[in-house]
Amino acid sequence: MELRHLRYFVAVAEAAHITRAAERLGIQQPPLSQQIQALERELEVQLLRRLPRGVELTPAGQAFLDEARAILARTEAAVATARRVARGEAGRVGLGFTSSASFHPFVPRLIRAFRAAHPLVELALEESGTVELVDALHHRRIDAAFVRSPVGDAADLAIFPIQQEAMYVALPSGHRLAAATEALPLAALQGETLILYRRPVGPGLHDAIIAACARAGFSPTIGQEAPRMLSTLSLVAAGLGVTLVPASMSRLEAEGVVYCALDTAAELQAPLNLAHRRSEISAAGRAFVALVRRSRAD
Repeated sequence: MELRHLRYFVAVAEAAHITRAAERLGIQQPPLSQQIQALERELEVQLLRRLPRGVELTPAGQAFLDEARAILARTEAAVATARRVARGEAGRVGLGFTSSASFHPFVPRLIRAFRAAHPLVELALEESGTVELVDALHHRRIDAAFVRSPVGDAADLAIFPIQQEAMYVALPSGHRLAAATEALPLAALQGETLILYRRPVGPGLHDAIIAACARAGFSPTIGQEAPRMLSTLSLVAAGLGVTLVPASMSRLEAEGVVYCALDTAAELQAPLNLAHRRSEISAAGRAFVALVRRSRAD
């Protein structure tokens, strides 16, 4: 049995006349009659009663008509769904981001814009470190990721730079520098215990901070190392040291933490990048990447 047999049968049932159904289908009446008869033989069921002026459904024919219509409707829906997915209008996008990237206003703005433009696309979000996100990209668990650190030698990945963000110093609220009204020079942190995120999690920023301190003329005293950038703020609030975070994280009101701008002479910035696979990315994933490229932050 083929779908055309179901379409032929539905057309005859709705027209209640084989000749009129043939005209609607654009075929000759004899072949249509033969197809209906072949369908009845295959089912071993009489679907239609032949009348002097047309046909009528048998009880079995009425039941088969209901099912045939449902099958054809599901088939049309399946075709429409496949075409929407191929066009990027439906499907799934796996999107990763580091904890600090999620605080940049560009990221939630893009997610809202994508949801509004592609309401039928499922957006699966995953927060993790850069190394884990790159691994997820390689293994096709996600399609794209907002990251801070360089991703290393990854020829199969494309890195799209979005913005270079200023860095802020996060201090315990009772710290001697907490009342500063001007941007702090990096050298002001000499002798302070510096809290960093573990290098395997964010090697780019970790190394950039160490290098900036060296340019400022001192080697930092590193105390605690946190698994995520967000975790460093909890350690600062506990008075265990100071840390450096992207400016967008200063919007996070953490009790016991004061933020001060860092002097631009430190030449220390936090990049925000979009990493995605160069190939084997879904149409919906390509649509997300295209939206990011069109909406690059100012």
